[in-house]
Amino acid sequence: MTHSRTTYLTLWLSLVALLVVAVVVVGGITRLTDSGLSMVEWKPLMGVLPPLNSHEWQEVFSKYQQYPEYQIHNQGMSLDEFKSIFLWEYSHRILGRIIGLVFVVPFIFFWLRGYFSRKLFWQLGVGLLLG
Repeated sequence: MTHSRTTYLTLWLSLVALLVVAVVVVGGITRLTDSGLSMVEWKPLMGVLPPLNSHEWQEVFSKYQQYPEYQIHNQGMSLDEFKSIFLWEYSHRILGRIIGLVFVVPFIFFWLRGYFSRKLFWQLGVGLLLG
């Protein structure tokens, strides 16, 4: 493997590692702020955007109010308080998507370009399957 290929792979995998650290930190904050379970719907392909106006926020908040998480732990929470916990959970989920893209797209590119040894291909492939 040439020096430039090694550099590209190193930069790519370093970025993935940095994003994993970020998702762990945001996940920890999500947990510590009891923000988990604030998103009662998750549309993996179509649900990229958070609520963008007051009507959408109220609609999402109303759905949240129907779930035990609100009824048992957060009853009486205001819409502004809900927005705060929602955005932590949303950020955590979006970071997960970003990690997936930052791993998969370059993985395919580097594989098609022949950047991987057979051993590295299988190691990263297993990481992809576990990921």
